[in-house]
Amino acid sequence: MTRRQLTPKQTAFFRYVQGFVDRSGGSWPTYRELVDYFGYRSPNSVTQNLQALVRKGVLERDGEGYRIPGQQQLAGIPVRGIISAGLLQEAVEANLGNITLETLFPNLNRIFGLRVAGRSMVGADIHDGDYVLLVDDDIPQGGIGAVLFNGETSLKRIFMEDGGLRLEPCNDEYETIHIAPNIFEEVRILGRYVGHVNRSGIRKVTARA
Repeated sequence: MTRRQLTPKQTAFFRYVQGFVDRSGGSWPTYRELVDYFGYRSPNSVTQNLQALVRKGVLERDGEGYRIPGQQQLAGIPVRGIISAGLLQEAVEANLGNITLETLFPNLNRIFGLRVAGRSMVGADIHDGDYVLLVDDDIPQGGIGAVLFNGETSLKRIFMEDGGLRLEPCNDEYETIHIAPNIFEEVRILGRYVGHVNRSGIRKVTARA
């Protein structure tokens, strides 16, 4: 069967699901979201629509969930449903896509990584050998970022001052660096720190660090 054989209600259901998946980067709407959007009386109506779309070939079963044929599958951690963190509630199983780097960092196309060498930032939980994630963006006063000066780089807390920069470490064993370039020297901010990666996993800063 083809999509031309879908009923108007099935077409509307499929278009909503397809649009949701496209906008969210691969995540699927939950049963509750579908019930609320279409005004169904029960989640059973969602199941009936999903099963009908599978029979007509516009959706496919994908393990415990569903997928749109030809949809690009992003590598990541599968989200298999919703669990209550309050009162006991009925388990909701659904294919909600994957947790990917795109999920954690919506501006992923502007992010790059650098490997850390040294211990001057251990107070910010950034250790030797970690990979810091930087975004090409302005750095707020006192924010962590990477600086390039006369061919040398450093990851520090950056303070803008009259006539230059103050680069503060997050480790008392290291000294503060003062940069007061003259007109022949160039200072370049490489990027603002947004997180880091190590063997323990991925850490994303919750504010403009």
